[in-house]
Amino acid sequence: MDLAEKSSGEPMQWAAIIGVIATVSVFAIAQGLSYPLLSFILQRQGVSPAVIGLSAAMTPIGFILSSPLIPGLARRFGAGRTALTCAALSALVLGLIGWTQDVTLWFPLRFLTGVVTNPLYVLSETWVIALAPPSRRGRIMGLYSTIISAGFAAGPLCLLAVGTEGWAPFLVGIFAFLFCGCCLALVVRRLPKVDETGHKVSVLAFIPMAWLLMSAVVVAAGFEQAILSLLPVYGTHHGIPDARMSALLSVMIAGNIAMQVPLGLLAERLTARLVRFGCVLATILGCALLPALIDTPLIWPCVFVWGAVSYGVYTMSIIELGERFTGSALVAGNAAFSLMWGLGGIIVPPLTGSAMDVIGTAGLPLTLGAICAALAAATVARRRVV
Repeated sequence: MDLAEKSSGEPMQWAAIIGVIATVSVFAIAQGLSYPLLSFILQRQGVSPAVIGLSAAMTPIGFILSSPLIPGLARRFGAGRTALTCAALSALVLGLIGWTQDVTLWFPLRFLTGVVTNPLYVLSETWVIALAPPSRRGRIMGLYSTIISAGFAAGPLCLLAVGTEGWAPFLVGIFAFLFCGCCLALVVRRLPKVDETGHKVSVLAFIPMAWLLMSAVVVAAGFEQAILSLLPVYGTHHGIPDARMSALLSVMIAGNIAMQVPLGLLAERLTARLVRFGCVLATILGCALLPALIDTPLIWPCVFVWGAVSYGVYTMSIIELGERFTGSALVAGNAAFSLMWGLGGIIVPPLTGSAMDVIGTAGLPLTLGAICAALAAATVARRRVV
């Protein structure tokens, strides 16, 4: 036990925490690799962008529809057994995708990818929250968010090493899912029985219990997906080269990766709710500054901070989730987070794109600023009610 543990009286189960975070990091690499890989293959087959987009949408739809089932699966079969089974099934489904190479069959297979990977992600996040002592939950969840983001970013980099043709990239993803299961198997006996304690709560019943957290997840997910999809379009309309816009997105992702631990430490000193409110206000400020700074050198530090605080909304939400809920309610809450993340990714980008069609490029910062302002207003209103 180190000095910090002695002073706090909270033992750190480092082996279990490291094992679960390793599990999720490898999972993120596999997921981050599969999205661009399948898009490259479909492009070579001459599939239209619209069909490629619909194919990619099957996975988040699988997330959404499987989320309500996760608490029941964890209670019936055990969280550990459910997660290990899903790791094996994820490898199997990715193998089937590589074997078929057929856009029609990929629709149901990519849907199944969402269904079988979602419980693995939800339960792993639940374990990290449950294992983190309250006095250190901020930094641990910040580290967790950092590693998840870095894993997703590293996935496409794997394609630079193995290419996008043949079985090699699929084997990397399959091995990653299997290795993910091995990491989990090593620590599964050390993990808390999150599926067996507390009153049984369904995902749909949980949503009104924490509606503000659910709203924050929708906003965070929608913002991230809209920016990744539409900021290049925004830059093109302002005459900015594609290479510069790609670099700006990379800087934004770097801000996301670099700043979650500092934000988590700040949440330990203040509160997760207060830091989330600050992140929302800073995100609104970024929306307001975007038109003025897009073609100036100041846009680089702006998007770095923008990436940090916009994703910080989600990091602070999972910290608060761990502060307020335990046991089966925590499992239901994480599953609800996954459902809301899928909804945000489906709803906000088309809404933002439609606004850009109607009022021009200003629709991007105006729409995203408006949904963040609505979240800020809801936060203030809830505090006044309490």
